[in-house]
Amino acid sequence: MSANPIPPSADTPAKSFERLLTIMNTLREQCPWDKKQTMETLRHLTIEETYELSDAILEGDMNEIRKELGDIMLHLVFYTRIASESNDFSITDVLNGICDKLIHRHPHIYSDVQVNDETDVKRNWEQLKLKEGNKSVLEGVPASLPALIKASRIQEKARGVGFDWEEKAQVWDKVEEELREFRDEFNTDDNVAIDKEKAEGEFGDLMFSLINYARFIDINPEDALEKTNKKFIKRFQYLESKAKELGKSLKDMTLSEMDIFWNEAKTQKINTPE
Repeated sequence: MSANPIPPSADTPAKSFERLLTIMNTLREQCPWDKKQTMETLRHLTIEETYELSDAILEGDMNEIRKELGDIMLHLVFYTRIASESNDFSITDVLNGICDKLIHRHPHIYSDVQVNDETDVKRNWEQLKLKEGNKSVLEGVPASLPALIKASRIQEKARGVGFDWEEKAQVWDKVEEELREFRDEFNTDDNVAIDKEKAEGEFGDLMFSLINYARFIDINPEDALEKTNKKFIKRFQYLESKAKELGKSLKDMTLSEMDIFWNEAKTQKINTPE
């Protein structure tokens, strides 16, 4: 069998997208791996690609962002190709669907609705979703989201319909209240067992209030925590490398010895191997 002609590079968005569709169709019909895939087998790979895009964004690596966006675009096209084989929907249906939704959800652009700022836009968005049949504004928060992201999205959705604190000082008061309640769970006699379930609930309340405060001061809690994770990893790897230079393992070092290198890591820019 002769090789398929390679679709030439394109210079417009429409032609580039058509090139991707052509390649996807060919792979789905002729590549043993691509022919075998289902939506279920692709699902975990798509999640992985999304996290890789997230990492690239946090690193500010535009070249990696470009590549990861391409990988995700491939997955989106792959899903629609699979759906088209069972006549459930096509790529045209998907694209027209999102276009129609964007037009409907932006009446301040495509109709005569007036808005003052982004808060009005978000409020209109949530109200339109309720008119479309959603019973709750929180229905749009996926149940499978990681808890930290889910808490942030829940709060954003509630804010969109006016359920929110008026001042950030009120939110900070709530943080301090939850911190006291969490701490009080451990201010008991040493002979009294800690109610772990209650302490866990208080800790959850504290986290939720901190996420709420972060929103008020325009900090994305997921990004903030991930940046701290990356910072810790780099410092810890610096500590490991210094221990190795001394011919030691971390378990053979005292905390005082490790603190020397940890504090050293905090004072300099660290480039660690991936």
